[in-house]
Amino acid sequence: MRNEKSKRFIKTLGPGILFASTAIGVSHLVQSTRAGANFGFALLPFILAANIFKYPFFEFGSRYANATGESLIDGYKRMGNWMLCLYFLITVGSMFFVCATVGAVTSGFLQNLFGLTEYGTVATLGLFTICTGILIFGKYNILDSLVKIIGSVLLLSTLLAFFLALVKGPSGTSEGFEAPSLTSSGSIMFIVALMGWMPTAVDLSTWNSLWTIERIKQTGYRPTLKETLRDFNLGYIISALLAICFVTLGAYMLYGSDTVIPDGSAAFSHSIIGMFTEFIGEWSYIVIAAATFSIMFGTCIAVFDGYGRSLQRTSELFLQQDTTKSHGSIYSISILSVAIGSFALVFFFGKHLKSLVDLAMTISFLIAPVIAIVNFRLVTGRYIGPEYKPKFWLRLLSWAGILFLVGFAACFLWVMFTQ
Repeated sequence: MRNEKSKRFIKTLGPGILFASTAIGVSHLVQSTRAGANFGFALLPFILAANIFKYPFFEFGSRYANATGESLIDGYKRMGNWMLCLYFLITVGSMFFVCATVGAVTSGFLQNLFGLTEYGTVATLGLFTICTGILIFGKYNILDSLVKIIGSVLLLSTLLAFFLALVKGPSGTSEGFEAPSLTSSGSIMFIVALMGWMPTAVDLSTWNSLWTIERIKQTGYRPTLKETLRDFNLGYIISALLAICFVTLGAYMLYGSDTVIPDGSAAFSHSIIGMFTEFIGEWSYIVIAAATFSIMFGTCIAVFDGYGRSLQRTSELFLQQDTTKSHGSIYSISILSVAIGSFALVFFFGKHLKSLVDLAMTISFLIAPVIAIVNFRLVTGRYIGPEYKPKFWLRLLSWAGILFLVGFAACFLWVMFTQ
């Protein structure tokens, strides 16, 4: 009996790990580290709040896919063409910024690992070409296997660095250091940008549903709702715990020091790896360089696939095409479009990495309330059976989450137009 449960768990496992890989890259390695470096542990409550209040809307992606055998994008179509058009505009409006940001950071770590800092453009082009080739020719099978391997490396390396940091303790503050104010316009803008992708953008909840369906196709096994949610919750909890780890690392290594994290992708990666190495020990350089690149490569390939699948499914619904017949061509065109558009952004704006990150995260946060409300309607309305609908506590958390997202979006707009 126990052996049978283990087999079912392995067949279900996958989409949750992909979600964690998507979340851990920029929002954790970049922004959580910056949060700890700039504010110590002061922003930890905001990070925990974002993880708690956003939880229902990501969970609904897995729930809807299990209940209906369809993606959330199909659900948007059922609500009306207006919602499908809105989702398409949101996706196209944000995907190049997001992929360019992830790609630029990943390229920076690649350059640092292999000493290619003088060939930044070539390294980025090579990275995008590899990601595109893996996804077009390998599709979900390779993506699933690759991310599971990378996820294991990521988890072990981050926990190792975290426990070593706890043993060593904080690096100490410089003389005359003053803690930054959380109420300044710059701090509020950073907090909103941080929560925009913590653990990741709410509009990416569609990816959970797409990956859940793809995993079912891959294994031929239709899991129960409980099994699907167990896989999702595993990935979500891992993502939240690692966010705390990166905040701690940033706070212990940099808070109160005179060190400034640079904006450029190569300079940023060199700075991060250098700080980890200095803090833990010179012996750890190659381990840290390889681990940080692995983290970002997993995020990069997952983000490319997520946007590619979103464009594919949206296009199929617009064109009313059969999924099985159009998968190859539309998916390949979607991946190529994502790669080319994102590379163009990196090529022209790669030196302004921090601005790209903040812009992408801010866009995600402002559109989050709309996606949250629609996802809530899909899983509480007539679209799924009563046995699949969320329980009372999850509905209550959903309403609290919607108020949370609307409140912070309004706060951001007020600061932006009044300060």
